[in-house]
Amino acid sequence: MPVVLVHGNPETAAVWDPLVAALRDHGVTDVVRLSPPGFGASVPDGFEATVDGYRDWLLGELERLEGPIDLVGHDWGGGHVATALMARPETVRSWADDVLGVFEPGYVWHDLAQAWQTPGLGEEHVAGMLGGTHEAKVERMLGLGITPEVADRMASGWDEAMQACVLRLYRDAAQPAIARRGEDLGRLAARPGLALLATEDHYTGDEAMRRRAAERAGAQVAVLEGLGHWWMVQDPARGAEVLTAFWAGLAG
Repeated sequence: MPVVLVHGNPETAAVWDPLVAALRDHGVTDVVRLSPPGFGASVPDGFEATVDGYRDWLLGELERLEGPIDLVGHDWGGGHVATALMARPETVRSWADDVLGVFEPGYVWHDLAQAWQTPGLGEEHVAGMLGGTHEAKVERMLGLGITPEVADRMASGWDEAMQACVLRLYRDAAQPAIARRGEDLGRLAARPGLALLATEDHYTGDEAMRRRAAERAGAQVAVLEGLGHWWMVQDPARGAEVLTAFWAGLAG
């Protein structure tokens, strides 16, 4: 019964290192990390770095795994989890997601996303953010709240492939496109879900918006008080605690 972790932007699978160690302390050892193309993984020939492209990629990866699967998505990984399960909720036993608020009709993309969605400005901005020396990349990640160890492991993934995928994905998801995707959010209720609500995460909508999305998706809500967007790095023990409690409830 694998736990499957899907990360987002601008990340690689190393972002999960602290949480994987914390899950091991709870006896969870069957953990699979899936890296979306361009985000710590190569981009296959012909791959389209769009919302549908990543949805289909994830569904293909899940089909290769022996279930039942407990799926966890963070940032755009959470977006891929949601869109995949809107299409085929039967592929998992359960899901957990920390970005459901982006699928609400009133969601406004954060400032970084709006910059990336702007032709010209996006290319300039993403090259400045994700380019440069290894040391410069680590320094920028530290400014985002990533710990030094995780930042050092992720820095090699900040490359030109990631830059191109960031621009393509965010432009494909510009409003009203992502809100239209959210019209099918209720399909997630076909499987038990957990909405992770980190109170200091300001990228994914306000608390009311995220709670409305969770209700539409039929999900339980786990509040991570005082934690931000990278809750799995800030306090992996708390993240592991809420996830394992959720899974234990399913077994009961």
